[in-house]
Formats: sequence, structure tokens, C-alpha cells
Amino acid sequence: MPRPKVLYVSDLAYPARGRRYCDEDIYLTSRLREAFDLAIAHPKDAAGLMAGFDTVVVRNSGPVIDYPDAYRHFRERASATGQRVYNPLTGKADMAGKQYLVDLTELGFPVIPTVDDLRHLDRLPRVAEYVVKPKAGADSHGLEFVSADDLTETGTEEDVLVQPKIDFRYEVSFYFVDHDFQYALNAPDPALRWELARYEPSRDDLEFARRFIDWNGLDHGIQRVDACRTREGELLLVELEDLNPYLSLDRTSDETRAGFVEAMTASVLRSLG
Repeated sequence: MPRPKVLYVSDLAYPARGRRYCDEDIYLTSRLREAFDLAIAHPKDAAGLMAGFDTVVVRNSGPVIDYPDAYRHFRERASATGQRVYNPLTGKADMAGKQYLVDLTELGFPVIPTVDDLRHLDRLPRVAEYVVKPKAGADSHGLEFVSADDLTETGTEEDVLVQPKIDFRYEVSFYFVDHDFQYALNAPDPALRWELARYEPSRDDLEFARRFIDWNGLDHGIQRVDACRTREGELLLVELEDLNPYLSLDRTSDETRAGFVEAMTASVLRSLG
């Protein structure tokens, strides 16, 4: 049987703050080559190169706001040609922008309360300071902290989200392949988002994370559920990354990394069936 051909999309030069995305992709591609014939492409080149590959695996390709036209063309070409993409381009979370935070707030999910209209500001807790960020933002691009007085006096532009600034104890991320939990990492110091340590989730923690994985409904793929732990002990969703989540594999054990590669390999193979 011929080995499946994978076009692995990554921006190896993306300047991530406090992280080196390229190291993760160098490691993953070195392991995935054991099961696939694999080539690496920049996200701006993916649409023009994907013909002839069995699937396109989108990994650390950087925020799509840096190349919106190329990303839109990639999605259109993949849809028109029936090209398989991993993760599938049907995600309802970050893959489609930040509107889902407003939708999940209205549905009563445990998320940081979010609105996109100042007329709905009364739906948020009253706080001294709010977080304002673009719906199409990523990696903290465009994020601002605005006082309550400034927010109500100046208003906000269109396509902007407003959230209360949360006083949280720490952030924690849950990593999934398909619907299977792989590992969790947390940042004990809120000021050091990417100084991550191993985190042992409770049963309630995993039920919290799986609720968002189930809501998103992807049959295959890698997802990261980012949450914050409030002072009262509650977990609230910060974001559900379903397009190209950085995995922080360098912060895991050898055993965890090997298990993740095995799970990802099996998932990509299943997605080709």
C-alpha cells in the first residue's frame, strides 16, 4: 500500500513571543515521516501546492490575520476541490473568529462573559476595567484594557468584543486529539503565560473541557481548550483553539510526546478513510 502524502503547513519563521513554534514542527514532522510521505509548506503557498496530497495538515502557521487573502483562497480552493484538511475547516471556534465567545455566553456556557455591543454591557459583571479585543484577533493582537468610564464614553468599533477583566489565579490548557484528552498544562504565574508546568486535571476539569470539544463537533483534529481559574475556583473558557493550536510539547515528558504523536498519526490516518 502506498504511504499517504501529507502537506504539512507551518510558518517556521513565525516570531512567537516566548516560544519557538519551529522547534515543535521540526519534532512533529520528524516523527510523522515514519507513517507519511511529508512536505512542509508556508501557509501562503498551501493552496498552490496541495494538489496531489492526500491531506493538508495545518499546524503552527501563525495567525491568519497576517495573511487573510491567502487563507481565504486556501479555504475556497480546498472546498472547491474536495481537498481534505486537518483540522477540517468546519470548526466553530477560533477557526471562524471570536464570535463563538458571544454565542457561548448567550447559551450559558462557562466562558468569560462576552458581548459585542455596548447596548448589552449590562449582561456583563460590573467591573472597573474591561478587556476589548477584535473578533478577528489572535495572539493578543489588538487587545486593550479599558476603564469602565472610557468604555461607555468612547464606545467601541465594529467587530470588537468586550469582556470583564477577570482576576484569575492561573490559566490552564487542555489538549485533545479528536475527542480524546492527551495532557494538560498550566501557567501558575498569571504574568508568565508560557511558563507552563504539568497539570493533573480533576474529573470536573475534564468534563468542563470536553463540553467545548463536544460543542465544536469536529470529527478529527487537534484542539486546545484554554481556561482560567477564578479566585472562587471556577473554570471559565478563555478560548477554544481549533485551527492551529500551539501544543507546548517541549513542556511535556518524553512519554507524553510519544503518546501524542501516536494519537495524532492514528487520527490523520482515520481522517483519510
